[in-house]
Amino acid sequence: MSFKYIICFCLFSFLNVNAQSVVKSPDGKLNVAVSIANGRPVYSISYNQKTFLENSPLGLKTNVGDFTTGLDLQPNPIQNKINEKYELPNIKQREVHYEANEVVFSFTKENKSAIDVIFRVSNNNVAFQYKIHPQKELISGVVEEEASGFMLPQGTTTFLCPQSKPMTGFARSAPSYETTYTLDAEMGKNGIGEGYTFPCLFKVNKNGWILISETGVDGNYCGSRLIGREKGLCTIGFPMAGENNGNGTTAPGMALPGETPWRTITVGETLNPIVETTIPFDLVKPKYKASKEYQYTKGTWSWIIKMDNNTTFPVQKQYIDFSNALGYETILVDALWDTQIGKDKIVELAEYGKSKNVGLYLWYNSNGYWNDAPQGPRGKMDNAAIRRAEMAWMKSIGVKGIKVDFFGGDKQVTMKLYEDILTDANDFGLMVIFHGCTLPRGWERMYPNYAASEAVLASENLHFGQASCDNEATNAATHTFIRNTVGSMDFGGSALNEFYNSDNIPNKGSKRKTSDVFALATAVLFQSGVQHFALAPNNLTDAPDWAIDFMKAVPTTWDEVRFLDGYPGKYAVLARRKGDKWYVAGVNAQKETLSLKLKLPMIASGTALKYYADDEKLNGKVQNIRHKNNQEVEIKIPSNGGVLLLN
Repeated sequence: MSFKYIICFCLFSFLNVNAQSVVKSPDGKLNVAVSIANGRPVYSISYNQKTFLENSPLGLKTNVGDFTTGLDLQPNPIQNKINEKYELPNIKQREVHYEANEVVFSFTKENKSAIDVIFRVSNNNVAFQYKIHPQKELISGVVEEEASGFMLPQGTTTFLCPQSKPMTGFARSAPSYETTYTLDAEMGKNGIGEGYTFPCLFKVNKNGWILISETGVDGNYCGSRLIGREKGLCTIGFPMAGENNGNGTTAPGMALPGETPWRTITVGETLNPIVETTIPFDLVKPKYKASKEYQYTKGTWSWIIKMDNNTTFPVQKQYIDFSNALGYETILVDALWDTQIGKDKIVELAEYGKSKNVGLYLWYNSNGYWNDAPQGPRGKMDNAAIRRAEMAWMKSIGVKGIKVDFFGGDKQVTMKLYEDILTDANDFGLMVIFHGCTLPRGWERMYPNYAASEAVLASENLHFGQASCDNEATNAATHTFIRNTVGSMDFGGSALNEFYNSDNIPNKGSKRKTSDVFALATAVLFQSGVQHFALAPNNLTDAPDWAIDFMKAVPTTWDEVRFLDGYPGKYAVLARRKGDKWYVAGVNAQKETLSLKLKLPMIASGTALKYYADDEKLNGKVQNIRHKNNQEVEIKIPSNGGVLLLN
């Protein structure tokens, strides 16, 4: 990984206009104006002279001072130019060049230093964070409330995931970012009363799109949500008191001077900047060095098709053979292995896996005292001594990673647990997947052994109910534009069974409504450096050869992404590159067949393409076509179908 970081103090794109400070993006299209209105700091955002955020509040209320009112903006703010290159193998874009203009706005209250608001403006992205200064002898503080808001223009529509009420859902383990998105809804609502989970997407009339989220959250702060208010205003909300069974405070504490995480705002006249943004990773740095070179792998897991009762030694051994047949490197041994297999047999299973070049991921319950989930192992991950002993055992038998489940909260104490698990796991060379969890916030760059998070209504719901199968295409065409834009999404999909049951028996369990080509397309659409697919051993004989061959070869890490076409909840088409090979993938959730002419300038004219397509009855086939000289390819995707083009 190579880094280049240049900070120079110079005047650039920064103006003082009628006591208003304006900072522009490097390309000059994105403008952020910061000012004081009656002692209250506000900001607004425009792109190409179109308003995306009207005057929106800034400020913090803390136990060392109220920094939302009575503030004065100091002249001559510090100005920096950010120019950085970095490389990450496990995000949507391997090589990133981050350029931004930064301005540090200092505010005083009663002639004393209060807070700084640090804005960074890159092309299509705005980010800001706060720095709180010591107040006399007070060098520790608590942030009781954040006034930060986002005033969206009248007529804006929303694409949002409502926050669950605390201690609800399975075994009182919510919130876990697993509710259904509302699409193209009016402003002025507040979910089911508790706001919305990040990221939050808005369509600003005919002006374009805006995505609001946060990044850089670790054990030094809490995770936040968005609270919907009247007249187009949304504000930052801290965790609910009842989260994690009431354990931990809702208000984060920090040493002073101290900085908050970054609030991020991605702006685009089209959806391209939304889908392609790297802002969650641009703003953070690694918190420690990787203890080894981690491998991003494909694997299988029995649980998604066979459920709890089949977390047994014979079935897991079968799945090792299955992964080996696919050329995959891992299996995920899910919940209840501690009682249904036992540690001694896990050692034997790990040895068998080594003989087949297949490693193990092991499932763990995150805790024992803040939810009622009975699945074990429990009480291992929330105690440092027990956790580290468990991880030492896993390292000794060659386990590759862990999947930790059932967190149910965003409080600072919970964020510290995430960080502690990741940090300890790195000491023992283990990668980490989180489920029943919060959104990752820049963690791919912050924590080198971080693999992925669920934080979405994922594949398990396809097993649990027919309604999720009926809405699978709509959800897939939504996640591409919202959840998966900001971090790795462990969906665990790409099922090729027609029915969600152990042996693909007809009319038993929920029925998949999407096509096989759709299943393959989501392996490209859904980005996660580590993937455990919902394939089953019977697919080696009952799925089309072309589908199995594709799933054997599809990458899990990518070098580049390009958004091609789509609309949230309706359809999505994008292209990902691995080396010199492009994978174009699309899905259609609309009732009518989708016909598109795709421009593919990244693929040379005359190139032979492999074209995976569905007929109107969702029967898939593969044919060879040639990329014509006009650089357009005509495609058709029926309802619940998919498309793939490979060079």
